[in-house]
Amino acid sequence: MRWLVGWSSAAARAAGLGSAGSLGHDGETLHPVGSQLLWGDPDPLWAVGDWRPDEVRVVKADEQNRIAVLGICGASDEDLRRGLFTARGGALRHLTNWPGSYTAVVQVGRRVTVCGDLAGARPVFHTPWAGGTAFATAALPLADLIEANLDFGHLAALLAAPDVPAALRDTTPYEGVRRIPPGHALVLRAGAREIAGYDPVSSLAVSAVPADPDRAVDAVRDALVEAVRTRLAAPRHVPDLDPGPVPGMGPAERRARRGMPVPGIGADLSGGPASATLALLAAGLPGRPGTLLGHGTGERLLAVTFNDLAVGGREAEVQRAGALAADPRLHHVVVTGAEEALPYADLDGPLTDEPGPSLVTAGRHRARLAAGSADHFTGHGARQVLDAHPARLADLLMDRRRRHLVRPVAALARADGSVLVTARVYGAARRLARTPYRAGLEELAERLMRRRFEEPRGAVGASLAALTWAAPGPAARWLTGEALAEVSVLLGVEGDRSGTGGQRPGEHRARAALARYAADLRVLEQSAEIRSQRLHAPFLDNQVVRACRELPEALRVRPGARAEILRTVLESTGITDLPPGWGTPSHASSAAAARAGLRLSAEPLLDLFSRPLLADAGLVDGGVVREALRSAAAGATVEGLADLVSLELWLHRLLSRRGTCWTGTPARSRAVPAGIQRRRDALASGM
Repeated sequence: MRWLVGWSSAAARAAGLGSAGSLGHDGETLHPVGSQLLWGDPDPLWAVGDWRPDEVRVVKADEQNRIAVLGICGASDEDLRRGLFTARGGALRHLTNWPGSYTAVVQVGRRVTVCGDLAGARPVFHTPWAGGTAFATAALPLADLIEANLDFGHLAALLAAPDVPAALRDTTPYEGVRRIPPGHALVLRAGAREIAGYDPVSSLAVSAVPADPDRAVDAVRDALVEAVRTRLAAPRHVPDLDPGPVPGMGPAERRARRGMPVPGIGADLSGGPASATLALLAAGLPGRPGTLLGHGTGERLLAVTFNDLAVGGREAEVQRAGALAADPRLHHVVVTGAEEALPYADLDGPLTDEPGPSLVTAGRHRARLAAGSADHFTGHGARQVLDAHPARLADLLMDRRRRHLVRPVAALARADGSVLVTARVYGAARRLARTPYRAGLEELAERLMRRRFEEPRGAVGASLAALTWAAPGPAARWLTGEALAEVSVLLGVEGDRSGTGGQRPGEHRARAALARYAADLRVLEQSAEIRSQRLHAPFLDNQVVRACRELPEALRVRPGARAEILRTVLESTGITDLPPGWGTPSHASSAAAARAGLRLSAEPLLDLFSRPLLADAGLVDGGVVREALRSAAAGATVEGLADLVSLELWLHRLLSRRGTCWTGTPARSRAVPAGIQRRRDALASGM
């Protein structure tokens, strides 16, 4: 893990806080373990972890006016200097306009500004501390700092309604540690805290001016190309040197066995349109993707395809990946995975900052990434930023663009084979368009109280279920009645005191889904991390997210819109030779692999839930979960188990942890020092 951490306090000098920290245990000074100081008192800032030299940049105007950028950023030092001067007047948005994926921190006198991203893949957290505020880009260091206990209300909301911002609010798994929403910045003035939004949100009162589809797609192309070019322009990094030969193994096998990536730049090539677009762009743009340190003749871009031998159904995608890899600029590697690469097969792994469903598939991804490059492109996030959430059909009705509903509704009718689909979908969209946000939260609260979790099956059923302001998560059915009641009460309180910021229901659901996906992707990156490797997800860059948000809804809702947009992006960059069937959605569901993994890993999972920590927390009944696991092992389709298993795994890893993120703290303080100690009012503590 890599993060930055700092604090701001009105009494910084008096308390002895600063570049040296405050006196702690046995005369030690308080500072993060494994950190490098970026600047000192009165508001210190550290970078923690294995940051590359080019990923940490600090530009100073003087000792009280400076900017730090951590991550991949396409801005030059002069751009950063101009951004610093502009930020002195309070402007923030320009700090998030540069290509790449990064976190910007600006200090102007005693005012410190930390900018989060639009997707939520690079979050910012904060907590009250030492008469001021401590902040970080990870929640666990702050939880260690204040010895935070678990926030059981947040954990219940993660299971009951993970895609509902009103349920999650700004909380984290650690009591007292808060996160800023995507599209916002944390502004500290001598310890005082303010959350400021930097990206405008469309209004419900005024219909948005229809964007020109061609210009919108061109903007997506420009943003994607610039995102890829920024990463190609960064210095190359060679992983740790190979310690020597192993009998019977070649260099690639040795690297994979030792968890070392291949030097240079590579990309996923799953056969889908998102990964293929990034692989072809990275291979085709100037910059010699495989070149180390900018020297040499250049190597072909390493394209990695995962072939699941345990569960079939993706043969067509693998064939398309092979056809794409016939490009002479690509070097294709196929990684095969049998039963050992199924979900739930590998339950060991590192502690992540937060829990997430991807913990049960981390081993599966690690097997693929071990054959990847030191800088590895992934297509993660393309579906969330390009596709239309079904609730956007209600947005079209609100803007009186009914004719644009014809094509998506007709596609659903063909998939279902029923002429009644049109009326059902149109009726649900019309009902959502006329439902206030508060009423949508009240409906969800009632569903949780009455344990109404039945959802219709198939593509039509999923679309109808998504045509609401808020919906229960797949694991909600396994929560205890008390936990569901507490989340229901919380939703009622939030419905009374908060709104959507003027968003339409489709836009609101799309942003929430993107934030949830980005948070889980962050968990995946930490749990499947390969030493010396960087995963790049350009679709989640600020400028790409902004460009995608400008796509007209009428274009988004067309069947196959994502593949059509990305095909246009490639054609406009000169890449036209795409294999037949490119962009065809896969009919093989990851649910088949999950079911196979549950069957094969039934015994370890039953052992995990023999005395579940979730039951100690009062969130689930252990016997009910064990019965669900047995049913899943017998072949029943049981949704929501990935959320339960991943949260239980995360709790075990957190409580078995012995280290801390800080030195100089009394007794080496760490988060959740007393283990699971649920109070009777714990679930309502954050209200």
